Parts: sequence; structure tokens; C-alpha cells
Amino acid sequence: MCLVKTLRSPPVARELLENARWGFDSNCFVCEPANQSGLGIGFYADRDAGTVSADFSLDHRFSGAPSYVHGGLVLAVLDEAMAWATISLAGSFAVTKETTTRFRAPVRVGESYSVTAGVEEQGERELACWAEITDAEGGVCSIARATFVRMGPAQAVDALGAEVSGDDAAYVRDDGMGQL
Repeated sequence: MCLVKTLRSPPVARELLENARWGFDSNCFVCEPANQSGLGIGFYADRDAGTVSADFSLDHRFSGAPSYVHGGLVLAVLDEAMAWATISLAGSFAVTKETTTRFRAPVRVGESYSVTAGVEEQGERELACWAEITDAEGGVCSIARATFVRMGPAQAVDALGAEVSGDDAAYVRDDGMGQL
């Protein structure tokens, strides 16, 4: 059973972000297609634009008010987009320290949306990220800003619950500075 439908084919410049590329299994509620209870949203990186994005539509099982997607799920989608930005654009596993979100318009059940995220600033320990959800006409529904804290290699391996082995996971195994 597919919970999220693919809305458009990704342009050639974008690359699909998959947990297996980083050498670990995942059961992520937002992005893992194998999680049958999750959203299964596929994220893409556009390195030229410096963004991560996804197209999605959520059905009635994810409603809060009868025709609106639950606000907590909107936050989860925004947070996941920013987390993928820290991994794929900044090369760091990181956890959310603080986030703020402004809801400008509802995300409606069964309608098409896009989420886009990026990294604004990179410090030694923290990353400042942004994300927004837009509707099919380009109208902004939600805007988020968050501070993420980089995990050191040992923390990242511990959080993953296993050793990492993927080609793109080299930075998790590199503790040259003691931090990612």
C-alpha cells in the first residue's frame, strides 16, 4: 500500500537520497519507503542549487482537522528535509536542537506539495537550516528554521545502532577533528 504518491519525475540534476548509500538500515517514519506505517517520502539533493527537496501528497490517515494534514506531520516533513540537508549538503549527521515554524496556509489532505530545504550557515558544532512547504501553485504553506548540532563519529555510529559501510558514509568513520 503506497501512502505517498510520486507527483513528478525528478530532473536529471537531482539525485535520490537513500539511507543505504550511507551504509545503514533505517525505519524512518518520514522517508523510508519500507516503513509501511510511514510517509515514504523520497528526498532528492540538487547540489548545484544547494537544496534538498521532495514532492508529496498525504491521504486522510494523516489528517488533524478533517481536510488538513496534522500540524505535527507538517513539522516532521520540514524537519526531515532539513536533516537530509545536513547529511547530503553539509556532510554531517546532526540532530535538531531548536526549531521554529510559521504556518501560513494549511497543508490539505490529498493535495500536491513540495518541501525544499537547505543549510544557511555551517559552524564547527552547529548548522543553521531552513525549509519550506509550497503548494502546487508555488504558494508558501509553512516555513521553518532550525539549529542542528553535529554528531561526532562515535555518536553517529551509536545513533545508527550499527557500523556504517556505505561509500557515502566515509565521514562518519573519519574522526580527524573529533567532530563531524
